[in-house]
Amino acid sequence: MLIYGIPEFRLPKTIVQNELDILKKMGVKVEMNFVVGRTRKLNDLIEKDGFSAVFVGTGAGLPKFMNIPGENLVGVFSANEYLTRANLMKAYDTGRAHTPLYHSKKVAVLGGGNVAMDAARMALRLGAEEVHLVYRRTEKEMPARVEEVGHAREEGVIFHMLQNAVRILGDANDCVTQMECLRYELGEPDASGRRSPVPLAGSEFLMEVDTVIVAIGNGSNPLISQTTAGLQVNRWGNIIVDENGKTSIDGIYAGGDIVLGAATVILAMGEGRRAASSINASLAGT
Repeated sequence: MLIYGIPEFRLPKTIVQNELDILKKMGVKVEMNFVVGRTRKLNDLIEKDGFSAVFVGTGAGLPKFMNIPGENLVGVFSANEYLTRANLMKAYDTGRAHTPLYHSKKVAVLGGGNVAMDAARMALRLGAEEVHLVYRRTEKEMPARVEEVGHAREEGVIFHMLQNAVRILGDANDCVTQMECLRYELGEPDASGRRSPVPLAGSEFLMEVDTVIVAIGNGSNPLISQTTAGLQVNRWGNIIVDENGKTSIDGIYAGGDIVLGAATVILAMGEGRRAASSINASLAGT
């Protein structure tokens, strides 16, 4: 995620590489092209491979969509795919990249979190003439950091508050041409404590766009829980742990987005440190 999920302009890759180099110098062995749950089941690492403990930090990499008409049109991306194309696959390097860059003129980003800001700012850097961020609540309710919102606005992202997409329209070639939106007002607080958006009857309008980026959050990666018997998860698929990061299976710990749901790198790092301390104490018998 640090390499391909967060853009270079927000987290330079040299910083990530330096951190990785330090870990390697400390003796950490990195196994590439190894998918736990497919290459090897989680329980096998302890029962067959002899590891004393395992920490699961697989994150929340399952993109959520709006489930509205037109989401399968050409020009609709999850923020994950859009950022991956630009960061990991270097789609902007058209002469050498193996993945194509979708050339956009007018982009709509749906969402109000940090990832939405990243996607909007990336679209500008990839040559979009206009980038519109559409969010169904007000700026006060945005989950994005205030600094990220400020940076996006400074760079020219156009904000549309109390609006949301209900349908995406395309042309004869199934390419995005418009997005139908509704206007909203805030009603009573929802389960999270934020005031729920209530659609205004008859407020439909069309927005001319050629690209739509859906950045409304991510779900927990389901592979580990689907292939590990006895591992307890909640109704969102997040792994359940105790105050020390220990799961329902002895020797297996977890932390970060796979436990918290989509959050921040800093929180994930803290979770890893806390679990590491607990693992050390357990192995030392204290």
